[in-house]
Amino acid sequence: MRLVHHARARRYRLVFDAARSELRLTLPRRGNSAKALAWAAEQQDWLAAQLDKAVLPVTVGAGSEVPLRGIAHPIDWNPARPRAVRAEGGALLLGGPAETVGRRIERWLRAEALAVMEAESRALAARAGLAVGRVGVGDPRSRWGSCTATGDLRYSWRLIMAPDHVRRATVAHEVAHLRHMDHGRAFHALVDELHDGDVAAAREWLRREGRGLHRYRFGAG
Repeated sequence: MRLVHHARARRYRLVFDAARSELRLTLPRRGNSAKALAWAAEQQDWLAAQLDKAVLPVTVGAGSEVPLRGIAHPIDWNPARPRAVRAEGGALLLGGPAETVGRRIERWLRAEALAVMEAESRALAARAGLAVGRVGVGDPRSRWGSCTATGDLRYSWRLIMAPDHVRRATVAHEVAHLRHMDHGRAFHALVDELHDGDVAAAREWLRREGRGLHRYRFGAG
């Protein structure tokens, strides 16, 4: 269990991060750690329920598989191949050292996510007569995309693992924020106009399946 003293915390709070297999206990900055741990020890029913719902982590490497655009792709590693990753025949092919397969797969997925979502963002913005600043990707835990007041867009690179319609709905959502920084009626109308599918279905997929995208671990190297 990891203890986190937080200046704004007013009470104890337990969070189970299934993707990292981590139990986190937040307490006020001056809170008593021993009392907090004693309180946490009384939450066994809650913890058991969280473990029942947990999605087991997947360590990505040779012989495992990872989703790409919603489709599971086996990782086909052969040391005789070049180190660079390529998608071919429904699999991800690469060579090089076995111990760095996971990290190279992650770097490839990040690059793919940036290329795809930058192109989609700029195309949708152009359709709507909007200007996009910089487009980037990261690995946030609490949101799938963000838009700044200066027009910069940032996405979770893990969206490249989701089905295409889910990723495109998220891009449409962030591009719409270039015009409407709220979530009012005009904003939602623009999202519907920009997206070529069912926005509600994409949102439901992320609510139901999104945390599973964070269970993939790529190791070091």
